[in-house]
Amino acid sequence: MLALILVASLAACSPSTSSTGTTEQGETDTPAAEGQETYKIGLHYELTGAVADYGVAENKGSKLAIKLANEAAGYEKYVGVEYDNKSDSSEAVTIATTLASEGVIGVVGPATSGASAATYQISNDSQVIVVSPSATQNNITLVDPNNADSDVYEYIFRVCFEDSYQGAAMAQYATDTLAASKAVIYGDSASDYSKGLIEAFDTQFTKLGGEIVATEYYTAGDTDFSAVLTNINSMEFDVLYIAGYYNEAGLIIKQAKEMGIDKVILGADGFDSESLIELAGAENLNDVYYTTAYTAVDASEKLQAFIDAYKVEYNEEPAMFAALAFDATNLLIQAVEEVGSADAAALQAAVKGINFNGVTGDFTFDDTHTPIKSVLVVKLVDGVQSSADSVSPQ
Repeated sequence: MLALILVASLAACSPSTSSTGTTEQGETDTPAAEGQETYKIGLHYELTGAVADYGVAENKGSKLAIKLANEAAGYEKYVGVEYDNKSDSSEAVTIATTLASEGVIGVVGPATSGASAATYQISNDSQVIVVSPSATQNNITLVDPNNADSDVYEYIFRVCFEDSYQGAAMAQYATDTLAASKAVIYGDSASDYSKGLIEAFDTQFTKLGGEIVATEYYTAGDTDFSAVLTNINSMEFDVLYIAGYYNEAGLIIKQAKEMGIDKVILGADGFDSESLIELAGAENLNDVYYTTAYTAVDASEKLQAFIDAYKVEYNEEPAMFAALAFDATNLLIQAVEEVGSADAAALQAAVKGINFNGVTGDFTFDDTHTPIKSVLVVKLVDGVQSSADSVSPQ
């Protein structure tokens, strides 16, 4: 269905104005007629605040999915109800409570694991389906993420792989493809996202015979990394794995290169933002590799159709977060099309058993409502993705 919607709607795409705040948008001029069903989808994102790059991109991806679905339907069948959690978990809880009372058939977002985890109990208890584009924290879809045997939240799903999987994949790539035997890890001391990546990379790299020379930490919001980087510069290692978001990673890369640290730099999907280039400088983004769920390198026909539609709509290239949100929103839409109603239990069953063909890959869900899909490792040359390899940790 996704491919048909994309092809049918490409010619009709036209630029629209992105909005923030609490709004409802179906992106079509044809309202529903009497007897035609309409469905509200909550778009719950970080549109402002520390990680707004992720939320804004995901909001755009969701809105494009809704627009194309409405054009295929010929009327305003789907309405996006937008909320900005301001990159704040407490605000996210309030929004989740509000959305549960607004009659949405599902919610897409938030973008980050912290904000997502804070909302899941509320949404699950309210039988509101949540499809996360990018909550990669290990076991986040479980009632107790610290217990792998815990029950799964029945109404919580995600279209991204989890941190342990991408951390292990990066370690696998570092040893198998880059022939690295010694690594330094640098991560956020307080971030669950960072901790998950660090643990997985460390475990897999060591398992494959590599040595972790040192593990260093920064605090989110830091801007001067010179002291730790000076210490790292005195060590013997092959790769530097930065387990964090673009905010700090961009500055770390810039300062490391300016200090003369000329080693291969590795990262995770938190690197996937135009702001990484702005912060690090394109000239410093060479021999940089990171794990992602999306790349435009060697795009399929379906993926290229999405890229073209996104560029027409927003006059910019889509990043991974936009593509993941596009898939997450279309997954909800596909479930509605299959069920033909807003019945929560029926929609949950449809999502759980879905066979989804998305722009970030084709997948089904495992028992924890996490997709079964491969990890991509992309290489940057002057800040531009130049190649991509599919990796499955062993």
